[in-house]
Parts: sequence; structure tokens; C-alpha cells
Amino acid sequence: MKFEDEGFLLSKNKYNENSVIAEFFTKNNGKVSGIIFGATSAKIKNFLLIGNHFNIQFNSKNQNKAGYFKTEIEKIFTPHFLDDKIKLNCILYSLNLIKILTVENQSNKKIYNQLFKLFELLNREDWIKTFIFWELEVIKLVGYDIDFNDYIDQKKIKIDDPYVKSIDGSKKIPVFLLKKNNSIINYEVLKDGLKIVGDFLNKTILIPNNINFPLSRIEFLKSI
Repeated sequence: MKFEDEGFLLSKNKYNENSVIAEFFTKNNGKVSGIIFGATSAKIKNFLLIGNHFNIQFNSKNQNKAGYFKTEIEKIFTPHFLDDKIKLNCILYSLNLIKILTVENQSNKKIYNQLFKLFELLNREDWIKTFIFWELEVIKLVGYDIDFNDYIDQKKIKIDDPYVKSIDGSKKIPVFLLKKNNSIINYEVLKDGLKIVGDFLNKTILIPNNINFPLSRIEFLKSI
């Protein structure tokens, strides 16, 4: 199998002294993995950062043998955030999320476009709040949707209260998850929103599919 495409680097792992096994999420072929030979050369390694965007050529002789990539950097994204620990952790988690929720060789252009949106939202002042809805959208695009309004009594929402209790009283749901235009500047409320979404992700998707909760999400939450 041979093809040319463009995509974001999701992960890379050392294969031998000079090569890595890389995984890209591409525009037309979805998630694809293969070997990059000479990945430690100065020409490649400085650009081969998770989150960067590449033009790629993929070649595989047969289905039983690992394919390999030839890559050319198209646009750098992650290096702009190397000095911001919180945003860098967010990037690492986001790419990991797409890695664990998608399957090999299945095109999903909506997921692909979400990666461009990720790097756009990181430049917003309200980026954490915007990211939470980005994460929910990615989860929705792989087939799992949630409307938090289904879990609360609308009559119990108070104008100045940042939370509302769920109908069964087991959780306090941040109001901004119910009304996107709700103004939120409190980091603790945002962290609670991330925890609620993480609980949904874990119980609805990860546990039923025997997928471990990503440590990258824990690190992201801890860094806020």
C-alpha cells in the first residue's frame, strides 16, 4: 500500500538507534502507524515533535510487514507552547485522546479538523473553557454524546451560583457546562468541569472498552 497525505504526529517511540515508530492522524487515511528511518538525524529530529503537521509518504509492501514514512514538515505547532507547561500538557493529552479513541486506517476528517481547532483555541484568553467543549466535541465525533442539561432540574439554576446539583444529588455540575455563554473566570470551577467530563469519559467509554484512563489527562489537570 502506498499513499501521500498530510497529518499530525500523534506519538513516536524508539524503534532502534536511528529510527522511531510514529503514529499520524491524517486527513484522508485516519490514524496510520509506521517506521521513520533516520529519525535521529538533525534534518528530521528538530521538527519531529508530537503535534506538528507534516506532509507524508507511506509505503508498505504487505499487510504483515510494518510500513514506513517519508516526512516533510508542513507547519510547526507544538514548539510555540514549549514554555507553557499547562498548554503543553493539554496538547499531549489531546493527541493521546485522539490516539486512544480512533482506529487504524479509518478516515475521519472532522476529527482531523479538530486538531487545527485545538491549536487555534490555545491562543484564546478563555482557552481552558473552550478546550472543555473541544474535548466534548471529540468524544461526540467518535459516537458518545452527553447533554448535562438532562441531569439537572433547570428550575434549580440560580443566577449567581456557578454550580447546580444533579437530579440525584450526587454531583455539582458547573453551570458553564449547561450554558456555553456563561462567563467563567474561576480556575477551580473550570477544573471541576474537567473532572466531570473526565468522569463521563472514563465511565462511558474507557472502562467499557478496557482502556486505561490516560495519565496525560491527570498531568494536565494537576498543572492547572
